[in-house]
Amino acid sequence: MAKIEKKEWIRSLKFLLFSISAGVIQFGTFVLFAEVFGIVEWASNAMSMFLSVLWNFTINRKLTFKSISNVKIAMLLVALFYAVFLPVSSLFTKFANDAGIHALVVEVMVMISNFVLEFLYYRFVVYRNSCDTAVSKK
Repeated sequence: MAKIEKKEWIRSLKFLLFSISAGVIQFGTFVLFAEVFGIVEWASNAMSMFLSVLWNFTINRKLTFKSISNVKIAMLLVALFYAVFLPVSSLFTKFANDAGIHALVVEVMVMISNFVLEFLYYRFVVYRNSCDTAVSKK
């Protein structure tokens, strides 16, 4: 049992580290879109999140969850998650900005909620039965 727990802690740590890299992509492109190009915050949020998700899905599938599950099905499940998360986070971004909360503070709030919800969704929905199926036999 301790081995399973250790494996999950390592998986969680990997997800955290890779999500930090995705967060750098998301935050950097958000700043680029919103602050440099002047694109409205909700649209900047959507575009930066898309780029972050694409990176995060690719690297976590291979290195964190080590899954050989059907890529198309896994991508569809992730798309379903974001079909809900993206509009909700975009509306939250709009209302929070309209309420006077700085755009970068709101972006960090969205990123933290995305991190927690995405890990749980990946682990218990997308890769629920396929974690470590790509592990090579030694």
